[in-house]
Parts: sequence; structure tokens; C-alpha cells
Amino acid sequence: MPVILIANPKGGVGKSTVATNTAGYLARRGHAVMLGDVDKQQSARRWLALRSADLPRIQGWDFDGEQTVKPPKGVSHVVMDSPAGLSGKKLRALYKLADKILIPLQPSLFDIQATYDFVQRLQELRAEGAATDKVPQVAIVGMRAKEGTLSVQQLQDFLPELAVPVLGLLRDTQNYVQLAARGLTIWDVAPSRVERDLQQWQALTAWLEGVA
Repeated sequence: MPVILIANPKGGVGKSTVATNTAGYLARRGHAVMLGDVDKQQSARRWLALRSADLPRIQGWDFDGEQTVKPPKGVSHVVMDSPAGLSGKKLRALYKLADKILIPLQPSLFDIQATYDFVQRLQELRAEGAATDKVPQVAIVGMRAKEGTLSVQQLQDFLPELAVPVLGLLRDTQNYVQLAARGLTIWDVAPSRVERDLQQWQALTAWLEGVA
């Protein structure tokens, strides 16, 4: 049962957007999905409350992140939305639980610096547990990218330094905001409405499905 952790210690980078759309994709594929909310803001939980019962079902899961626990039986995929400032025991517990860690990253200096430090910490955790624990796959997805801007160019120049796979850049669009306000994802509306966004998710969804 894959556990996918959406994490970045920097707030406001789009973790809940990635978490809800990841859960929406997996649910649309027919998986039994549970969306865990470790964030004190409970963004994912509030989003679930807006979601129509007619849509592919996504279960909620309140998990405090302080200890490693097993999801209920019958769940095939777990997506975890994590809080800003993730560190210490909570990070260690979620790291041990995760099979995949997806890091949303905005093209700004402060986000880049925080993400660099976070990746270094993940590498330390990997070194500490390499002999006994599973090692989660780690990847990055760029968020709110505006094509042709200097900030995006700076982000692209920086990404090779992380030595972490980059699954693409998701554009800055109101589609995610408007859909989230109704408990929806880009997988829940007509493809023609979100065609560009679906294209940008292709590498990400391949990674979720375990395709290189």
C-alpha cells in the first residue's frame, strides 16, 4: 500500500493543492484512497467536507504525525498533507511511514533555501535508516510557475543542485483555486477545461504509478 507524503517546511507552497489533486487522481483511477491531514490548518479535511458524494470517494484520516501507525484495512493508497515547519520527531515518523515524498517548491528565494535545507535533512534521515528501514522515493514539483519569468529561470538553475528528480512545473492558474472551493480536482471536470494542467501532471502521475 503506497503512502505518499506531500511535504515542505515552508508554508504556502501549495502542499494542499498537490495533496488533494494527487488523491483525486488516484481515486479517479479506482483506488481506495485515504487523505491524511497532519496540518493544523486542516486544509485537506475542510476540502473533503466540500466534496460531493457523487465523486470518486476519498476517505479522511486524522493523523497527528507523532507516531507510526497503519491505515485502516481496505485502503490501497494513502496521501498525507503535512504542515509547515515539519521537523523533528514528526518528520521522522512521517519519513518512516512514507513510500514516496513529493516536495512542492515555489520559484522564490526563501522557498528555494528552505527546500534545500529540507532535502539535506531527508538525506540525513536516509543515511540514518538505510540499514534497517525502507527508503522513500523523493521528487520535486515546481508550483505556481509563470512561464518566461526570471523567478522560474532562477528555479530551473537551482534544481540540479538538489540532485532530486523534478517532475515538472505546474503553472500559476486559478483552476486549482476555483476547483478546490468546490471539493474538486482537475480530474473531476471535463478534460477540455483543464487540458494544459493535465499535460503538466503527466510526469507526476507516472511517478505516482511507479513508472520511471
